[in-house]
Amino acid sequence: MAIILFDDNAHQTLRPLTFTRPVADLRIGILTIAEKWARYFDLDYSWYTQPYLQGKFPINIEDRNLFINGSVCPDELLIDAIKALHGNEALKYGDKLVAVKLNEKDALDFDPQVEFEKTVEYHHRPVVIRYPEDIFRKNDTELRKDFKLITAGRTSAKISATNTIIGNDFFAEEGAIADCSTFNTTNGPIYLANNTEVWEGTHIRGAFAICEHSQVKMGAKIYGATTVGPYCRVGGELNNAVIWGYSSKGHEGYLGNAVVGEWCNIGADSNNSNLKNNYDDVKLWDYTIQRFRKTGLQFCGLIMADHSKCAINTMFNTGTIVGVSANIFGAGFPRNFIPDFSWGGPQGYEVYSIKRMFETAEKVFARRDHRKFDENEKEILKKIFEMTEEFRANIM
Repeated sequence: MAIILFDDNAHQTLRPLTFTRPVADLRIGILTIAEKWARYFDLDYSWYTQPYLQGKFPINIEDRNLFINGSVCPDELLIDAIKALHGNEALKYGDKLVAVKLNEKDALDFDPQVEFEKTVEYHHRPVVIRYPEDIFRKNDTELRKDFKLITAGRTSAKISATNTIIGNDFFAEEGAIADCSTFNTTNGPIYLANNTEVWEGTHIRGAFAICEHSQVKMGAKIYGATTVGPYCRVGGELNNAVIWGYSSKGHEGYLGNAVVGEWCNIGADSNNSNLKNNYDDVKLWDYTIQRFRKTGLQFCGLIMADHSKCAINTMFNTGTIVGVSANIFGAGFPRNFIPDFSWGGPQGYEVYSIKRMFETAEKVFARRDHRKFDENEKEILKKIFEMTEEFRANIM
């Protein structure tokens, strides 16, 4: 059976994070949503996503196919409910299509907006990702689930006796290195993936995960629930932050209640506010309604999409959205919504041209020789540049 992870309307409400990826490619907890489903079913997966993304994220249809909503995170009860489905039978949670089993012929005509004749109602509440802030808001729940999924029946590798481990929910993969640091698991588990490094003087409180080939620099202070994705380097102070991969926040400065995409860089001594001075609820820019939306959250920091970067001493206000491939610099607080492909800061913005952006991306990708800045990547970014032109027009 083939698992096919499909996008529903969450692909729009999760922008700018989903401009560059299907919904199921979002990382929350330790794994991406797609990786979670693959582990539970022990099957490979492919994608039913936006046409401009399909080249990088192809679909694979077989004789028997299981379409799964990419905005839904799995758990054991949900897996049991899906396994009990018969052919052409759909599982729904309220009005949300969660999963459906289809043969090859029907799979070719799949449309997540079409109602299925045979449906089964799911009566438990799954973890569903609808808005960008859901990534950090639900990260604690997913960290704990992923920790159990990954470590069940296994024994942690040994790490240096110079470290202090408080509590029992600590797991290090072979090849993880840590020295002279403290790991407090009393509030949540801590997971160190293979080929990770935690440098001297670091203090980490769970829940926390660092993915393969990433590093925590000396003296970092990290609070749960925080995830550092693969090939990242982080330092300073992090609190309830999710950094997806191939990004750097290597210096002092605060990042909290935040999501940072891939290929991003946070300049030295940059900070984000996560609480308004009047303690009011935070609003975030919403691409679908093209205005600021009430989140109902008192603590909400920075949402930064792929390929964006900020210079040293950047000060992000509470509830700031940074689009794809923005370059932010200058004194003072930038706007709370910085459109995709913007170049500048409080003193003014201009368009970050595709040509200049590609030149930078080529250099950034070259630092990770197993990832290529190929035509698929370029075509996706060209399409996003076109799709977001109207948002730039309002600030130039």
